[in-house]
Amino acid sequence: MNLIYLDNAATTWPKPRGTGAAVAEVLSSRGANPGRGSYRMAELSSELVYRCRCRAAEFFGAKAPERVIFTPSCTHSINYVLKGLLSAGDHVIISDMEHNAVSRPVMALAKKGVQFSVAHVEEGDAEATVAAFRRAMRVNTKLIFCTHASNVFGIKLPIAKIGQLAHRNGILFGVDCAQSAGTAPLDLAQLPADFLCMPAHKGLYGMMGLGLLIVNCDTKLATVIEGGTGSLSGVNVQPEFLPDRLESGTLNVPAIAALEVGMNFISSVSRERLEAHEMSLICRAYDALSSLPECELYTQRPRSETHVPLLSFNIKGIPSDDAAGMLGERDIAVRAGLHCAGEAHRAKGTQSTGTIRICPSVFTSSDEIDAFLAAVREIAEKRTEHPR
Repeated sequence: MNLIYLDNAATTWPKPRGTGAAVAEVLSSRGANPGRGSYRMAELSSELVYRCRCRAAEFFGAKAPERVIFTPSCTHSINYVLKGLLSAGDHVIISDMEHNAVSRPVMALAKKGVQFSVAHVEEGDAEATVAAFRRAMRVNTKLIFCTHASNVFGIKLPIAKIGQLAHRNGILFGVDCAQSAGTAPLDLAQLPADFLCMPAHKGLYGMMGLGLLIVNCDTKLATVIEGGTGSLSGVNVQPEFLPDRLESGTLNVPAIAALEVGMNFISSVSRERLEAHEMSLICRAYDALSSLPECELYTQRPRSETHVPLLSFNIKGIPSDDAAGMLGERDIAVRAGLHCAGEAHRAKGTQSTGTIRICPSVFTSSDEIDAFLAAVREIAEKRTEHPR
């Protein structure tokens, strides 16, 4: 039996055709350090990085290529924003759907005097969610930072309206796009966001080990990491200009090459078709699971306006990790547990059980979803045999 891979919220697999060839080309003929040499191979490496930077700026509507910062991960991007902006006495608002990539840096900053509030997300009700952020604002609120979509429940936050609220009150706005970049529309020409953070290896169909930070404002982030940039090497202070100010050390050029392939692939398919395909599959799964009395769901039926195409569920009487293991024995790859998002589980009351999470990709077929559902039915029917 071939692997049915439904763990795309963790990382997409497989990758588009041409990804491996692009990485191999870097290793074979563009392996020099970009921005550090005047010989041809170094120039080819620099050209590749700049081309991908331009492609990302176009893809997300950034004002200029230099506002696209390559980082080691989405988590690094988020830390750069939170720790580059906030200091003792500042106040930040996050949501109760946050990944640990947001909540843990905020808690670390709280120990240094940064204040924070957590706004409740009301699923499917943009006005109630925005009102929660409004109530959390204080005179010293410097930043609102929230996820675009929950990595556990797929619930989208109304980031356009939250961004408008922030800007009307002179507050900066940052978004964790880990579960939406590549699938949901993100156009900084229209979206009132100052910072977008995202990984390359999820919905952008790139590789692990690369993140993006897109800066959409003129506010200067304090540096979290300093080092060699290939520019102004004769001085011992970090450059003031982007992207160098936030890009110290050697870039992950193979992953940058893969990211360019991924973005081009999404454009060739079209983001709208990709989202429609994945949403149809997740709704197919949701409808079937909701008809099983042995299964428990935690959200409304997904819609593109209010959800990204992923969902969480449990089989009653079976711990989520055990159920995921049973699916794994049937060559079905899912994620179980708390998904590095304790805040979201506390908000939904699943902190003691965790959930089984599924997320399709553009490469997932309806036959694979049906095979997954058949396996869930089989496991659910045998649940009484499971030790409690």
